[in-house]
Amino acid sequence: MYRAGVRTLALSGTVVLALVAGCGQSVGVGSDAAQGASRISTGDHSYPLEKSDIHWSGSPSPFNAQVKLTDGRRVAMHYMKSKGLLVQDYSPKTKGWSKSALVYKTKTDACQGITLKAKDGTVAAFGDFGVYCADGEPPTESVAAVATGPLAKWDKHLTKNFDGWEKIAVATGGKKATFSRGSDKLVWTKAGGFPAAG
Repeated sequence: MYRAGVRTLALSGTVVLALVAGCGQSVGVGSDAAQGASRISTGDHSYPLEKSDIHWSGSPSPFNAQVKLTDGRRVAMHYMKSKGLLVQDYSPKTKGWSKSALVYKTKTDACQGITLKAKDGTVAAFGDFGVYCADGEPPTESVAAVATGPLAKWDKHLTKNFDGWEKIAVATGGKKATFSRGSDKLVWTKAGGFPAAG
């Protein structure tokens, strides 16, 4: 099933990534595009907030998403053409954003919106990409990602040829997050990260 265009962001949340049960090819750790973790510098927060370069006729664009943490920090994600999914975090002390960094690299077209959720210092997100998504076809790449603490490292999990996640449930304390779509689930834990690829 294809889920049309817009995913809205939630304002409270920790992220947990879960294991896919059913359709789709699950990839836990791989080379560049599906690598398990991306390290991102958090030192300099003097940059402006960036936006997606993908045209959207309405407002707001589903290709930009933002979530606020209880300590005043914020996380923003956006799609960029021929690049993939990028992230910035906001420092309430310097009142500026970090330099935009790549969470997931792909040249495939963005497909559907971005969902972000944060809770107790953990931030979780998912986004989708699809070769023919604009024509109504389902995503071919569904990425789930999670960061904790200083938000300097993003764990990620790629599922190929899957309709995409619909919900994120974050456990109290930010120690676990569950991504779900119907009976399909993917779980990330703070202790163990993502499950190994099947």
